[in-house]
Amino acid sequence: MMDWTTSHFRYLARQLSRHALLYTEMVTTGALIYGDTARFLRHEPAEYPLALQLGGSDAGELAHCAKLAEQFGFDEVNLNVGCPSDRVQNNMIGACLMGHPDKVAEGVRAMIEATSLPVTVKHRIGIDGRESWDDLCEFIEKVSGAGCKTFIVHARIAILEGLSPKENRDVPPLKYDWVYALKQKYPHLEIIINGGIKTFGECNEHLQHTDGVMLGREAYNNPWLLASVDSEFFGAPASTLSRHDALRAMYPFIQSELERGVYLTHISRHLLGLFHGQPGGRQFRRYISENAHKSGAGLEVIQTALEKVREPEPALIAEA
Repeated sequence: MMDWTTSHFRYLARQLSRHALLYTEMVTTGALIYGDTARFLRHEPAEYPLALQLGGSDAGELAHCAKLAEQFGFDEVNLNVGCPSDRVQNNMIGACLMGHPDKVAEGVRAMIEATSLPVTVKHRIGIDGRESWDDLCEFIEKVSGAGCKTFIVHARIAILEGLSPKENRDVPPLKYDWVYALKQKYPHLEIIINGGIKTFGECNEHLQHTDGVMLGREAYNNPWLLASVDSEFFGAPASTLSRHDALRAMYPFIQSELERGVYLTHISRHLLGLFHGQPGGRQFRRYISENAHKSGAGLEVIQTALEKVREPEPALIAEA
């Protein structure tokens, strides 16, 4: 989810769900150590609970960044062992680490020793060349032996030779039964399932077999899905918030971002899915796309775009 789950999208997501755990986009250890640390870790307190997702493999660097996660107020630090991009493979980051479980265990152990935050691992069920059930169990056992108790499992292998990152999200078949079997084999571990999940019905089915569900691109492309998460899964009262309310609640944040020099298009691109499937949604997206990039574009672009979408009557909001 690099370039997707930025602070600007997370702020929108938090208007819709107060309880879902949000994850940052993957940030490499090198960027945090040798780059603009404060910029990469910047977030709003309103985004909590929030996990920092790291990309890296050097135990010392991972430990250093785990300390930074705690210093900057994150609630969890997560190691990405699932990203199939070739640009990170070359630096021993992401899914290629599935082939090096000892190295992952070493990094996890160092992170746990460096912070009091929960340390979790997000990974695939395998990679080409190491895609057997026994390979997966070896990975789980070595990394859990280093102290990791929570695994977020994308239920596909990653094919590192011959497929693009986009193809790796669709081409390798989903094997949800493998994730279910992990929970059965390792009941003492927290196993969270990920990959291709789009509806609450699917979520509830997976929760019969696992401890949690992670939504990725579906939550980004159709963020309104998050508006029912708290009542569906956390026992909170049903929200009476409308899409319009959620966007208006972001106005002060958007204005503050503009005032510190952020271009409107860097913010507005994360709002385009809010009116997905709604009358006027296409006009909302078109107006933003045609105007947010213009010099001097400000909050008025979002306000005008919002006028393109009919606001529901108050009595109908709860039924939407």
